[in-house]
Amino acid sequence: MSGPRAEAVVIGASAGALEALSAILPALPANFRLPVMVVVHIPPDKRSVLADLFSAKCLIDVREADDKEPIIGGTAFFAPPDYHLLVEAGGTLSLSADEPVLYSRPSIDVLFESAADAFGPTLIAIILSGANQDGAAGLGAVVEAGGTAIIQSPDDAFASAMPEAAIAMCPGAHVMSLGAIAAYLQRV
Repeated sequence: MSGPRAEAVVIGASAGALEALSAILPALPANFRLPVMVVVHIPPDKRSVLADLFSAKCLIDVREADDKEPIIGGTAFFAPPDYHLLVEAGGTLSLSADEPVLYSRPSIDVLFESAADAFGPTLIAIILSGANQDGAAGLGAVVEAGGTAIIQSPDDAFASAMPEAAIAMCPGAHVMSLGAIAAYLQRV
């Protein structure tokens, strides 16, 4: 898995996200240099506690993304409830209330497609546990742009539908256990 030096990481998850992200984000070292943008399917009418929860467990900075916020290395940005999270070419994040994609807002596809446009071959995209196919098309866009595609092994996922859909869309993607994903990110 060598190519251009990575500049950003995007992660998408749904059912089983807490467990999967708990194996990855707290494993990142304090000097982790890349920004990490995360979409988790969460109910639109509830305040998300994900950023607070992971902020307490992680060595990197963790926050809920704000509209027009600059992308900062060593920071994990969670999409807020009921907003799509997008990466803009100028190195900022944007939030959108556009229609849900595959019944989801935030949508993994929306984040991955915009990040693929912004970062191209320097993007690492990771699909984790989930119960629908959101993220598969976005992962395809990342591969098309020359980025690195990583998928949690369906055997080790709480819900295997999302990893299986991603594998069907991107058969050349790297399929890994959560431990292997965390170890890979520690080396980038």
